[in-house]
Amino acid sequence: QVQLVESGGGSVQAGGSLRLSCVVSGGTFSWYSMGWFRQGPGKEREFVAGMSWSRGNTGYADSVKGRFTISRDVVKNTVYLQMNSLKPEDTAVYYCASVAATGWSTQTTAWHYWGQGTQVTVSS
Repeated sequence: QVQLVESGGGSVQAGGSLRLSCVVSGGTFSWYSMGWFRQGPGKEREFVAGMSWSRGNTGYADSVKGRFTISRDVVKNTVYLQMNSLKPEDTAVYYCASVAATGWSTQTTAWHYWGQGTQVTVSS
């Protein structure tokens, strides 16, 4: 059973940075894709970033491109989301997700496994 456990959320002022971590266990991840999604107050869950575990290629939502970076540590089985130049509109619960495929979709329904989420609050 694949398990994803996020950490690293918190409160920060606009312009600040946070790094989210997602520890992954219970599977063979060499052929998985990993992603980060977020759900703001009163909004639907949306794609933020994705990457292929084995190839390391990445993709981002336009709203975070140039500010957020997804990466992984294959030894620690951990996926990260480095968030810089944070804005109040980045306030959301951030979720780690995985799918047993080498490619990924921006649609939430295409992902198989989800973490419990971690809150990020950005104040102006």
